[in-house]
Amino acid sequence: MTKHTTVAGIAAPLPLNNLDTDQIMPKQFLLGIDKSGLARGVLYDLRTNADGSPNGAFVLNRPAYREARILVGGANFGCGSSREHAVWGLQQAGIEAVIAPSFGEIFYFNALNNRLLLIVLDPRVVAQMTEMVGDPARSHLSIDVERQCVTTANGAEFGFDLPPRQKRMFIEGLDMIGMTLRDSDAISAFEARHRHDAPWMQIDLPSQQRQA
Repeated sequence: MTKHTTVAGIAAPLPLNNLDTDQIMPKQFLLGIDKSGLARGVLYDLRTNADGSPNGAFVLNRPAYREARILVGGANFGCGSSREHAVWGLQQAGIEAVIAPSFGEIFYFNALNNRLLLIVLDPRVVAQMTEMVGDPARSHLSIDVERQCVTTANGAEFGFDLPPRQKRMFIEGLDMIGMTLRDSDAISAFEARHRHDAPWMQIDLPSQQRQA
């Protein structure tokens, strides 16, 4: 993971309310044992026709939006099951941020903990932004994570909230393990205090078990 503070690029309008994780990543693409190859399944039933051919009417299949890095979505984006594959698939498809009026709670933290940036804005602002990015000539958005601000193609700025822990993870290029290891000194100090203050809770394992 690399450190960065800005997401900028083409934004694609996807104004679908209650777009759930089963639609974002259909079940037939969950057969692997690792994260690879998930981009192929992202929004598959929307991107393709019944015969498997590309649906030319779907926004991400349109030439102007094929390189989209940001989605402007509808309310309750990412509701449904807790499958983390929906997050990984969006990232593998090149999506770095999603802007919406609201998100499914589990999806929200799955995304932020994997450094897929999710931004909640007022529904009226999202509606205006959806209309704007629907014009390819005005589809560029810039997101400054440090300032917590989205800037549109016409220069309008909109602030957003972001949990401090997830903001730090995004900017510093940390995953959950990396973020925890940043506090390793505090963790070691707590362990030492706990051993001192509650020695009766310590288990003295045989040496061979400790070595294992």
